[in-house]
Amino acid sequence: MMVAQTNTPRLETLFEEAVAPKLKQEFGLSNPHELPRIDKVIVNCGIGRFLENQKLKSEIRDTVYDTLSTITGQRPITLLARKSVSNFKVREGAPSAMMVTLRRARMWHFMDRLINLAMPRIKDFRGMKDTSFDEAGNYGLGLTEQAVWPEINMAHVNFVHGMNINICISRSDPAKSLFLLRELGLPFVRHDED
Repeated sequence: MMVAQTNTPRLETLFEEAVAPKLKQEFGLSNPHELPRIDKVIVNCGIGRFLENQKLKSEIRDTVYDTLSTITGQRPITLLARKSVSNFKVREGAPSAMMVTLRRARMWHFMDRLINLAMPRIKDFRGMKDTSFDEAGNYGLGLTEQAVWPEINMAHVNFVHGMNINICISRSDPAKSLFLLRELGLPFVRHDED
């Protein structure tokens, strides 16, 4: 018999107790079902261009797999190319990316570690761009190397790769999403207002 954990992630508690009331007040949302909510976080890494070298093929795939599973706590899935494109040296059915979709508690824990542990370790970091929202309010960001995660021991890694992180927010638009993520602590670039 499995026992459910009762401890709520710290960032989720912050959202429920502090951010949600501010969102209601800032945007005049009276119905709690109108509130923007973070549904899922998708972490992916393109590996197709790295797999051209046949000697390092399994080593690269294992490194990316280990990195994603270590930082997310879930096993990634391998995405295969749907079409062959000769200019990009891609064959249909060849591995092209690895992806993890996080929801519920794992999503909140990942976001907390991203904001409080990984981002402060980025070299020459000046803040995230506030222009990377789509029209539905989803936010995408990219990391250039896995070394920003404290769980990754770079002494045991011989292949450096980046990753894309997409934060999917429902019932939102760019302004609401920016407000929500800024209140959760995601460090955006501040524009000086004169």
